[in-house]
Amino acid sequence: MVPAESGSDMTPEDLRADIPVTDAVSYFNTGASGPSPRRVVDAVCDFQRYHEFEAPATEGMYPAGWGAYEEARAAVAEFVDVDTEEIALTQSTAAGIMIIASSIDWSADDAVVRTDIEHPAGTLPWARLQDTHGIGVEVVDGDDGVFDPDDFKGVVDGARLVCLSSTSWNFGTTLPVSEIAEIAHDAGAMVLVDAVQSFGQLPVHPKEWGVDFVAASGHKWPLGPWGSGWLYVDDEARGRLRPTRIGGHGVKESNEADYEYKESAAMFDLTTMPVAIYRGLHEAVAMIDDIGLDVIQARIERLTDRLKGGIPAEQLHSPREYQSGLVSFEVSDPEGFVDRAKKSDIVIRTLPSPECVRASVHAFNTAEEIDALLDLV
Repeated sequence: MVPAESGSDMTPEDLRADIPVTDAVSYFNTGASGPSPRRVVDAVCDFQRYHEFEAPATEGMYPAGWGAYEEARAAVAEFVDVDTEEIALTQSTAAGIMIIASSIDWSADDAVVRTDIEHPAGTLPWARLQDTHGIGVEVVDGDDGVFDPDDFKGVVDGARLVCLSSTSWNFGTTLPVSEIAEIAHDAGAMVLVDAVQSFGQLPVHPKEWGVDFVAASGHKWPLGPWGSGWLYVDDEARGRLRPTRIGGHGVKESNEADYEYKESAAMFDLTTMPVAIYRGLHEAVAMIDDIGLDVIQARIERLTDRLKGGIPAEQLHSPREYQSGLVSFEVSDPEGFVDRAKKSDIVIRTLPSPECVRASVHAFNTAEEIDALLDLV
């Protein structure tokens, strides 16, 4: 089997040199989708070639494919410090959230509590369940993405599930996940975390958070391929789920007369999967580990401090102090600003709420790129 690379020390400068798009533009949109480095793309392509050209004549396509899949599962589990059996591989954050949403036996008496800064991946499933099952949805309002855990007290009483982000996609704030989870559990509610804006730039530790489920994707801050994601399912919480989908790889025996789900997060596996992308996810996780999450976080902090220092306080929507690489700020014409930036070879995006622009600052960005962006503000 084609192995994933690992063990080589990388620096942020090495990372930048391995990302072809940085030769063309200053890329500040990783919070939407990060540009993969050659290392990750090569891992995907090399495995795909091996799987199609060599594996059929050697170890076999199924052993090779599922071997790569299980190695990726183990790599993600080690990176977020959980048991391998508690990780399911998915296609996206939304897919992970939907697995949980569709695996709870809902009734009209149930309620979901979410925050007011959730991405559509964390709002649409509950809106749909309102229509199909008549559940209630309670929304906790924050102050520009800042939440006091006490705001959840009382609101979570009687709720079946609390859904929140670890890092807000629109303000770049980090939420007090552990404190909110404790309040939710005391009220008898399970906790589902959307960690997609944390994974790859900030520590993600489901066990330390004390939550039941965590969903994330590989295509943003880890700079992995589209279609790669993962879902953490706490071993105890798994027993409270009733999956609505089934496949041969998710059961102990595929005998239709006597099937039994696996006693792990693999219960959500189906059968054949696009395994090459998970080789890419595996490589992306190894790359972040080679650079060092602490190194990445420190560089992002320096660069975001530089960016925020050049933006008038009244224009900033994100907090002045560092919380993440997401920096949202107000301009008079967001769409026009994005167009002007594009003409200057700077990639940035608008946000619908609040109506502003958002820069995603990663470790591959440079101080010179920050200054060029500030020249446009």
